[in-house]
Amino acid sequence: MEALHPDLPATFPSTREALHRVAEQIVAPARKPHNEISLRRTEGGFGTPPFDLEGRRTQVRVDGAELVISRGEETERIALTSLAEAGERLGEDLLPDGPPEDRSPLEVDPAAAERLADFYEVADLVLSRFRDSLPAEDDASDINLWPEHFDLAFEGGSEQAGKRANYGASPGDAEHPEPYLYVGPWSGEVKGELWNATAFAGAELGYGELAAAGDQVAAALQFFRARRDALAG
Repeated sequence: MEALHPDLPATFPSTREALHRVAEQIVAPARKPHNEISLRRTEGGFGTPPFDLEGRRTQVRVDGAELVISRGEETERIALTSLAEAGERLGEDLLPDGPPEDRSPLEVDPAAAERLADFYEVADLVLSRFRDSLPAEDDASDINLWPEHFDLAFEGGSEQAGKRANYGASPGDAEHPEPYLYVGPWSGEVKGELWNATAFAGAELGYGELAAAGDQVAAALQFFRARRDALAG
């Protein structure tokens, strides 16, 4: 596993925004069955889980600055230049509604894409370990990468008791130029130093603080466990 680099390239926000558009308009629509949109962390980035299409095991994913299409034993790699070109290369079998019309250049810097992939890798490991440690009564959901928000997350805790929350990792958004981990309670008022988020009711751990930790995985697990324990208490 790659440790998080303390510095992000200046191109990180534009690369994140471009890959977010690829996730929403290219990768998620390619997943089958056609009404399934959730994605996963994959090697070098994100993508669909493998699925069956016309008798072949198929997967569409992003690896760095490339779109990777696997059909059975065949794998095709495509430089991410525009949404329209990527959609045309996928074809009608994967995009029956047709490709996007947007031919504006995608600003994907390979170095920034690598940092994003590293963040997803660490986040996936931490979320998996944290989820696996929860008691059965927390009824934790699967870990998904949701294309709408571009975050990797799951939900857990008793909804009836007002203890359910989203536990996730965001690559950044309009209020956060850098990635962050978060806990977002579904209901109930949260107060105190543990609940430091300003853009939403909950808690966040910024990229800089996480990257500076001597043991990044331990720091991330402690962040999630402390908030879960506070909610459960």
